[in-house]
Amino acid sequence: MSNSERRVGTVSRGIRCPIIREGDDLAAIVTDSVLQAAESEGFALRDRDVISITESVVARSQGNYATVENIADDVRAKLGGGTVGVIFPILSRNRFAICLRGIAKGAKKIVLMLSYPSDEVGNELVSLDKIDAAGVNPYSDVLTLEKYRELFGVNKHEFTGVDYVEYYGDLIRECGAECEIIFANQAKTILSYTDTVLTCDIHTRARTKRILKAAGAKTVCGLDDILNASVNGSGYNEDYGLLGSNKSTEDKIKLFPHQCRPLVLDIQKRIFDATGKHVEVMIYGDGAFKDPKGKIWELADPVVSPAFTDGLIGTPNELKLKYLADNDYKDLSGDALKEAISASIKAKGSNLVGNMASQGTTPRQLTDLIGSLCDLTSGSGDKGTPVVLVQGYFDNYTN
Repeated sequence: MSNSERRVGTVSRGIRCPIIREGDDLAAIVTDSVLQAAESEGFALRDRDVISITESVVARSQGNYATVENIADDVRAKLGGGTVGVIFPILSRNRFAICLRGIAKGAKKIVLMLSYPSDEVGNELVSLDKIDAAGVNPYSDVLTLEKYRELFGVNKHEFTGVDYVEYYGDLIRECGAECEIIFANQAKTILSYTDTVLTCDIHTRARTKRILKAAGAKTVCGLDDILNASVNGSGYNEDYGLLGSNKSTEDKIKLFPHQCRPLVLDIQKRIFDATGKHVEVMIYGDGAFKDPKGKIWELADPVVSPAFTDGLIGTPNELKLKYLADNDYKDLSGDALKEAISASIKAKGSNLVGNMASQGTTPRQLTDLIGSLCDLTSGSGDKGTPVVLVQGYFDNYTN
């Protein structure tokens, strides 16, 4: 074994940065922070390292904010200001409650239709065990608020301690709208109450809109259709509207960042000019993974990564070392085994779809995998590392 052989594979480092404010030169700050971290920690940048920036600091530097009143004005303009069916929202104070405040201010009455037993990203309203015990079929049964309370009582969220049914109902009334709450999982159920619908699901929104329009809804919008253009000088997101937004203050949201491609290309060029290394750069929000205990699927953003450089397009193209060791080379060991596997990796094709030796590798987009790694590295709290440097991600056993 040569002394120069690398002993470490993928490394993920949180990079500390100054607090980012609106108007800051984010490309310069990210570049400087990464270069200073490399110098102080004594590591070098390499080709194909990945610099990832969390979406929140990008949106903040862009000043991509909107008020509850901006949301209300857009909802009123697009949905008429009368009775609006608000269907399939996620249960979140940070993500949806602030949007609901604006929606309610832009309508006379809200018919709130909650999916059950859980929302789209896995937050439970009621456990499946309780559903089974009550003899309810969530696919077909429609429950009124009274029926829901009679069957299931008060159900506080395991992690937040909030009864979202009560919380959302109170919030709508506080904003001056009437409120009726029902529980159903078929989109067209709402049309028995109103023909004007705002569908608030994230990943299933295109299907929901299609079903509602086919069933005769008069007006259908998704959260992606609200604030998809500026209202009275507000921020906006032309692709995702309110999707991917977060609460900023009690009456203001931070929208998902937009038009980010120039930023990632700028950082890539600055790093090349400073070091001669060709790195990849991406912006990431929520990772895409499921928590088996809380059953929450993390991805409340419309995508993991709204912008990235071209080297991050596609999926991994990997062979399963375990498969090669247990099958093709089961009679080899030591250096002979190592050389045989190294030769297989070097000879692998550019597309391993259908190859038995690649089964069990992860067929997900590179940006989803790396974004999930970065989300877990940076955390969602007080680590102060909104930039993550991933090194060695594209290495394999032969490097």
